[in-house]
Amino acid sequence: MIVVDIETSGTSPYKHSILSIGAVDFSNPERQFYQECQIEKDKEYTEEALNVNGFKKEELTDPKKKTLESVLNEFMKWIEPVADKTIGGHNVNFDAGFLNYSFKRHNINFSFGHRVIDTHSLVYASILSRGLNVPIKNDKTDINSDYVFNYVGLPAEPKPHNALNGAKMEAEALSRLIFGRKLLKEYTDYEVPAYLPRV
Repeated sequence: MIVVDIETSGTSPYKHSILSIGAVDFSNPERQFYQECQIEKDKEYTEEALNVNGFKKEELTDPKKKTLESVLNEFMKWIEPVADKTIGGHNVNFDAGFLNYSFKRHNINFSFGHRVIDTHSLVYASILSRGLNVPIKNDKTDINSDYVFNYVGLPAEPKPHNALNGAKMEAEALSRLIFGRKLLKEYTDYEVPAYLPRV
């Protein structure tokens, strides 16, 4: 599995651009990827997105930063040795959608496909298996990333969001949800809750 988190200039892959990619090789978690890139010339940004990811307007067009196409090609080289290229993370369909659209736009012959491993689904199933009620807001599940991290014994994700930090926390959460064990040294001080399975 490749645990991926991206930061973007907005919520639509058609109107907005990837600004950074963070990833962790789940089977070899010390192997990590992080790159930032310029906003694509024909894409827009929203103030709300920049508030979330902490990028400044002037950083979006920084000529010292690589193009998205260059970063995608580097990401592909990093992905190549991973045997299981299934994408994992939180709200991972968002990340997969942006990445798959960007691969196609830049004629890169790769897609993460539609099957994903999502921390939301695993936490939802765990809550039900324990006979508890899933948190609901506006008639839908209210399991956001900070809820997931708290559920597995981790602190909330630092703000503003960073793609590599997000990918590492999501990989740690996946390890705790699937195996009931810690994954990365950054989180060794945070104990795994007793209600998670031990494999």
